[in-house]
Amino acid sequence: MAAISGLIRVMEKAARKAGQRLRRDFGEVEHLQVSRKGPADFVSKADQNSERTIYDELRAARPDWGFLLEEGGEIPGEPGKPRWVVDPLDGTSNFLHGIPHFAISIAAQEPKLDGSGWGDVIAGIVYQPITDESFWAEKTRGAWLQDRRLRVSARRHLDESLIATGVPFAGHGDTAEWTRIFLALGPQVAGIRRFGAAALDLAWVAAGRYEGFWESSLSPWDTAAGCLLVREAGGFVTDWQGRSQAICDSQVLAGNDALHSRLHKVLVGALKG
Repeated sequence: MAAISGLIRVMEKAARKAGQRLRRDFGEVEHLQVSRKGPADFVSKADQNSERTIYDELRAARPDWGFLLEEGGEIPGEPGKPRWVVDPLDGTSNFLHGIPHFAISIAAQEPKLDGSGWGDVIAGIVYQPITDESFWAEKTRGAWLQDRRLRVSARRHLDESLIATGVPFAGHGDTAEWTRIFLALGPQVAGIRRFGAAALDLAWVAAGRYEGFWESSLSPWDTAAGCLLVREAGGFVTDWQGRSQAICDSQVLAGNDALHSRLHKVLVGALKG
């Protein structure tokens, strides 16, 4: 096992502390105070409390770093310093419906050397509180589940592959685009799954549980850690044009090393047809 760096320890401490509270709140989900943030997009007190816990822990450890938070927005840090990209509760709708499939996602992203924006994600963690699974990765140091090295699936054929996705819902996503991809890909694969937490979908691609994943209209906090996990586990993450960005969010296509190009070919063909 690779030695766990101080950076990963900071991230895991924050995720686990927030996760303890989420587990407690999940047991009393019917009592949560819930308000509407938008059509079918809910935010709960649990979500806000998780973000505050993570913010406080990370701020104490790296006081000069900035933040990009799902709830709190962008908080600048000192010039030239990295920032944290945080989703305190990915899978909020699952959480509020009592479905035990949700996660905390934290990533660390470096600024570009020329100061023109943000560059590589250097570390990431996706923590699933209910199963107590901690998926983590550091740039050039591999991807891990606790102390076990992760590697993307070795499957080489679409007809034996499971592919994950996120289905458009009220006010989110492009239904026509998704339908075209689904109709082209569905007959070629062993199954398509929609579990409702993109961070975990990407972590599961890294762990070899899925062979691929596609979704559009996501946000950086949904995918920042997951993109790094897949790449460090030997897979690929691009947008629909095949571009490999530091964080793919508006368009995400992830796959193992053998199938990503085939998935991309199917996707492009579906959108051209």
